[in-house]
Amino acid sequence: MTQITEAKSGNVTEEMKIVAKEENEDPNKIRDRIAKGKIVILKNKIRSLEKYTGVGEGLITKVNVNIGASTDHYNIEEEMEKIEIANKFGADSLMDLTDGGDIDYIRKLVLQRAKMPVGTVPIYQLYYEMVTKRKYVIDFTEDDFFNVIEKHFKDGVDFVTLHTGVTLDLAKKAAEMKRTAGIVSRGGTILAAWEIYNEKENPLYANFDYLLELAKEYDVTLSLGDALRPGGIDDAHDELHVGELIVNSRLARKAIENGIQVMIEGPGHMPLDQIEMDIKLEKQLSGGVPYYVLGILPTDIAAGYDHIAGAIGGAIAAMNGADMLCYLTPAEHLSLPNPEQVKEGLIAFKIAAHAGDIIKVGEKVKNKDTEMSKARSRLNWKRMFDLTFDQDNAIKIYLQYKNFAGGSCTMCGDLCVYLVLPRALNKKKYDKDKKTRS
Repeated sequence: MTQITEAKSGNVTEEMKIVAKEENEDPNKIRDRIAKGKIVILKNKIRSLEKYTGVGEGLITKVNVNIGASTDHYNIEEEMEKIEIANKFGADSLMDLTDGGDIDYIRKLVLQRAKMPVGTVPIYQLYYEMVTKRKYVIDFTEDDFFNVIEKHFKDGVDFVTLHTGVTLDLAKKAAEMKRTAGIVSRGGTILAAWEIYNEKENPLYANFDYLLELAKEYDVTLSLGDALRPGGIDDAHDELHVGELIVNSRLARKAIENGIQVMIEGPGHMPLDQIEMDIKLEKQLSGGVPYYVLGILPTDIAAGYDHIAGAIGGAIAAMNGADMLCYLTPAEHLSLPNPEQVKEGLIAFKIAAHAGDIIKVGEKVKNKDTEMSKARSRLNWKRMFDLTFDQDNAIKIYLQYKNFAGGSCTMCGDLCVYLVLPRALNKKKYDKDKKTRS
């Protein structure tokens, strides 16, 4: 039984109860939306979790953190530090994108140390193994690919990105089209090259029924990747982008019919005025399947600050119904992120998700903002620090020009609005009382 088959049978699983409690939601509503494929619970049957994550309709917007070593920089200690940051600052899921070195070893460490659901992109490991063994990636077989996928499932991975929608037809069109940014997905590029060279259909698309059988055994959530996502705002909603979304939407509905949890990924780079339409398009085509958005980046020139640009797009996406945001860091397009950059990216996207949720889910999250406003009006610094996304940093900044915690901050000092008016009112009352006594 999977979460979907349990839900279709009318059962409320323990996982559904946990998610319902965390979301302050009716467990029966969670069950009904899972049955329709509108909510997923990211959890492999064989894995124990400290933090459960539900993604989808009516739930708060989740934030995913990417970590992982590369062929150019393989440092296990750094990657473990990134996991601790993700644990501490509230990442809802974590993806291990390691694409070099001992990939199996790092994945097992990640699964041990991450409190939240863990995702992977199996084709990265396939690519690395094919390059090291056979020197050229287009030599892999369909069995090679599915063996790697099954290995990830057996290790306990909770969700996987699989580029099911880049069909042979779309791959050929991608090779011919004059896109501004081309194909920017690593997995998508590998598959497109394999398909065109071998004149064969995408094995994930051609053998989708077999993929569903594998996923069903572990109740792994399939995250249908956006191999042809726009890598520049000029390419948003072109034939490749929309064509892949149509294919993935059709496959997602098939997965749900077969009891497999599924999300759809998208859309990368996109002007601000297209974000709302993009979310609605995905929901309409898929029937409400959870949308896991990367970014969204509304400008292409924010190198070094892509976490800010992405948070702007992410907030608008969340407001309009996106279900999970994949964070970006200041290192996006430039480098593998270091631990501090992972923290900056995560917090930026937690803020974006919350800002969007104020509109999307309302009072469920807005009460924190009300509490913060009240704490500020009372100069209650302890409560303000408790409500921030990064308490230590807030305290550090507050104390940067003073050595005690109390009274006003150094921005306004004695002219603090919450001091001036009360003093005037108190003085007026004092003068009035004095006049009355005399």
